[in-house]
Amino acid sequence: MRKPSLAALLASLVLLAAIAGQAHGARRNTARQLGSTVGKNLTITVYSDGSYTVLRSGSTAPVLRSTVEADVDGHSLRSADYPQHTVAQSPFTDALGAGTALTVTHTGLAGHPDLVSTFRLYSDRPWGDVEVRVTNTTEQPVTVSAIRAINAPTIDLGGPSSADRILSDSYSEDRPQLAILDLGAAPNGVHRGVGSQLIFNKQSGQSLFVAALTSDEFLTVFHLKEQSVAGSADIASFEAVAEGTTEIMRGESLRESPAAEQVELALPVAPGESLSSERLMIAAGSDYHAQLERYGDAIRVLHHARVTTPTPIGWWSWTAYYFGLSQATASTNIEWLAQNLKSLGYVYFHIDEGYQFARGEYTTADANLFPLGLKHTAAQARQNGLTFGVWTAPFEVSERASVYRDHKDWLLHNAAGQLIHIGYVTDKNDPLYVLDVTNPGAQAYLSQTYKTLRAWGVRFIKMDFMDDSAIEGAYYRPHTTALEAQRIGLGIIRDAVGEDVVLDKDGSPMLNPVGIVDAGRISQDTGHDFGASRDAASGIAARYYMNRNYFIADPDAFTVSSQRVDDQSWHNGPKPLTLDEASVSIALTAVSGGMFEEGDDLPTLGESPDRLALVKNQDLVNMARIGKASVPLDLMTYSADDGQPSEFLLQESPRQTILTVFNWSDKPRAHSVSLAAAGLHANAGYQLTDVLGNQSCCAISAGSIDLKLAPHSVAVLKLVDDSIPASAPQISANVPQSGIAGQALAFSALAAPASTPVLNFHWDFGDGVALDGAAVQHAYTHAGQYSVKLSVTGIDGAGDLKTLPIQISGEVNTRFIPEQKRRPE
Repeated sequence: MRKPSLAALLASLVLLAAIAGQAHGARRNTARQLGSTVGKNLTITVYSDGSYTVLRSGSTAPVLRSTVEADVDGHSLRSADYPQHTVAQSPFTDALGAGTALTVTHTGLAGHPDLVSTFRLYSDRPWGDVEVRVTNTTEQPVTVSAIRAINAPTIDLGGPSSADRILSDSYSEDRPQLAILDLGAAPNGVHRGVGSQLIFNKQSGQSLFVAALTSDEFLTVFHLKEQSVAGSADIASFEAVAEGTTEIMRGESLRESPAAEQVELALPVAPGESLSSERLMIAAGSDYHAQLERYGDAIRVLHHARVTTPTPIGWWSWTAYYFGLSQATASTNIEWLAQNLKSLGYVYFHIDEGYQFARGEYTTADANLFPLGLKHTAAQARQNGLTFGVWTAPFEVSERASVYRDHKDWLLHNAAGQLIHIGYVTDKNDPLYVLDVTNPGAQAYLSQTYKTLRAWGVRFIKMDFMDDSAIEGAYYRPHTTALEAQRIGLGIIRDAVGEDVVLDKDGSPMLNPVGIVDAGRISQDTGHDFGASRDAASGIAARYYMNRNYFIADPDAFTVSSQRVDDQSWHNGPKPLTLDEASVSIALTAVSGGMFEEGDDLPTLGESPDRLALVKNQDLVNMARIGKASVPLDLMTYSADDGQPSEFLLQESPRQTILTVFNWSDKPRAHSVSLAAAGLHANAGYQLTDVLGNQSCCAISAGSIDLKLAPHSVAVLKLVDDSIPASAPQISANVPQSGIAGQALAFSALAAPASTPVLNFHWDFGDGVALDGAAVQHAYTHAGQYSVKLSVTGIDGAGDLKTLPIQISGEVNTRFIPEQKRRPE
């Protein structure tokens, strides 16, 4: 008898596996239903074998069939292992609405805690959530290191798994780089996400989006594992696990640290107590953009996100000088910015790393670079009418810092008392450690540092490397997780600087700082290189929904000059940026709808009128002022030739739209964008203008916009629908009816959500004083009847004027009253 070939044996094994899988599925399908909850678009059903399914409306097959698990005392407890599963159903109401909750208690496993799964579906929202709790019903304490709310063998999106494309979110500087990958292209066969994961099937158009709604203790990590079946990519398993940060940091700041310093999280749960996973959103359907945007909206509401600050527009030092900015060169750039760009709205002057003596010592300037100290430069910026900002890495301490020298007990250590080393400032220079923000001494140091920066006039603070410093360890406050510690530290900083200082987080998981910070990085570093812009673009596209929902997006600075910095390797190309590549850099920042910072040596920029014109381009600046992110039309449907999203649409007003199209490739590319598919009127008579001045790039014909783009280039097209008249913004103004002389009064205005966006708010208080801004304060110096005039300018060019009366009474007290004197706290 001839022996079967290896190929035949493999084929037989694949067939047997498929038959076994079908049999396993059949067993699952025959499990008894214990209960269901039905929402607007989903149905969640729980079964007697400890599993649950998620079914989307209009489908007969569940998108997901899963069990839940927890790692307790070093081994896994699976819901399927429990002999009993009791179900209770109840109504719920929270900040997002009302619905029905289904609670399943997996119990009866002798000597082990119960697992309790709670599924919630809203009656008016097309998504639901799941949370898993470990309840210690034993008489002994247990330790929990991970909880899996999803542990599924596969996902069914109505098309072959080989057509799946996966967007895995990550830490904000994308280490490794955020990339949207097809199934079969994952590094080491695993699509690993942090915070959220979107799986989209290119054939069916259906998607599954799963994301953390909370970030209280655990980091939520996703693992979508691949396998090859009969030569085609398939899903081996999918899980969402609430765990510590060590899995991620082992490949980052802990990669050179010994195993003893790579602390695995293990939280104790006493008898009668519980520990919950983070709350996990589940959405499924045919509109992945809507899934992402609804998620962003939920985060804004649940976490009271700080999203009302006007977009910071200005200059920063990093890509212009790296570690070399000095007092003298800062002075030149302050004056250049104030004289040439301030009138266009570039009012932030932001100094990055290099000014300080050491990481962890931010009120001690490098005396060689800043002999008069940072306070002197801050004062010069303010005198020139600029908002002064600085860089810090709040939870990192290097060996040169006084904290390391004098207070090692303030630093994070492991259970054996050894300090946890998290790498170096650069190469092998200046080892780094983590500030233990639960230590009272460290808390006092942190508070005093940021109070001092505020006292010096700092009104913008970047907080960097929060990813590297979010490390598990033996904190002063027992059983504190890395993410809990990060929130404690951020809270101390916010209390120290007050409400009017803009805090910008750099690094860190995306969700954890929400509600404390005003701005947040959404991409990796950019620089003087087209490849840096291309690499940052996926993060900017993938996180478009975070802008003004989590915080103001920080896409990193744009660089447009011909400057090169040859002694630095950070994204510095072999030759200066071409004008096309410079246009790509600033357009990429503009589509983010977030912070708009110029990152060149300003006198060098001034020597190139065509490049300076990019920075002064009013349409690009207006995109930042409006503060809305452009929607990446091809986020999950980008072509193989593009390799990543390239088409972005911004509806600035009912009348005016901006379409931005990039060519990321090294060859000429043609694009055809359907007006209807972009949500525009196919039969409208649009005026089409390339705001960058290349009128030969594009044309409208047969209901589409056709473009021809050179390599490494971009087109920014303004479409004006002349059939819609220009309209003024619809605004409401909050002006006090009365006040007392000498009292600071608050004035604010807000544009209606569907109104034409406002570019500028201008207040005239009727006493010779005028201020700009949506929210301002003013004190009248004497009694009288005044007329407050608020004028606004909209993106369409039309404006509005409101006049409101205010009655001021009383007088400014000029007497000396000792008992009313108060020392500052």
